[in-house]
Amino acid sequence: MRIALIQVASPAEEAVEQRRSRVAELVQGAAGSDLIVLPELWAAGYFAFDGYEAAAEPADGPTVTDAVRWASELGCYVLAGSYVERDEQGRLFNATVLAGPDGAVLHRYRKVHVFGYQSLEAELLTPGDGISAVPTPFGALGATTCYDLRFPEIWRGLVSVGAELVVTPAAWPAARLSHWRLFTQARAVEEQVLLVACNAVGEQAGVRLGGHSRVVDPWGTVLAEAGFDEGITTVEVDPQVITRTRQEFPVLRDRYEAFVPEGNRALAAGRKGTLTS
Repeated sequence: MRIALIQVASPAEEAVEQRRSRVAELVQGAAGSDLIVLPELWAAGYFAFDGYEAAAEPADGPTVTDAVRWASELGCYVLAGSYVERDEQGRLFNATVLAGPDGAVLHRYRKVHVFGYQSLEAELLTPGDGISAVPTPFGALGATTCYDLRFPEIWRGLVSVGAELVVTPAAWPAARLSHWRLFTQARAVEEQVLLVACNAVGEQAGVRLGGHSRVVDPWGTVLAEAGFDEGITTVEVDPQVITRTRQEFPVLRDRYEAFVPEGNRALAAGRKGTLTS
């Protein structure tokens, strides 16, 4: 499979519609990819907290509509980064979707771990309360978002429901770039997943974003890594590396059953867990 990571800057002085047009051109530049991934809150700007209310979209708003159109036009899968979603009760979430080549929304995820350190995300947004994985031709795909990288239990939960490939949009600051590199490799190794992490770039509210989007295989090998600049990074990956790794080095099978949540013990017994979408 060919993966394209699109790093996006979200400067405060740029109109959102201008940014959407610019990102659409970047997406077109990734034509020929099987999976295109965008970063966290690229349209609103992660650190533009005062604008979250105005930037909030319904579940079928412009970000999702764009992702569906791009996936359909290019005949690929598009992980839309994330956007501020407003539900029918008026609550705001940090949400992401996966659109398929048939123009359907295949997967939705609301960020579970909202960030509070030097950030207003935890005050403004409601945490998500569920995880799942959806079948794709490349393996069962699950999603996390940015701060979720610091919580291994959500990653083990994804594996327990069958995830083999995990995509993580982010707006991770450059000040903690070493942590970004550490956690992306650690999560890939401990859960034996192919990890696809797409980070934002540029500066927002005086915070420099870290970029360095990367693809990491289940052995912890970094298959591709971007730099600090906006643009497209592509890599060819053999998705069978997930199955081969789990068969050759069966860590997941060898988990002590007493510590595996009830209902998810099929994987620990050497069988896939139940997939939900």
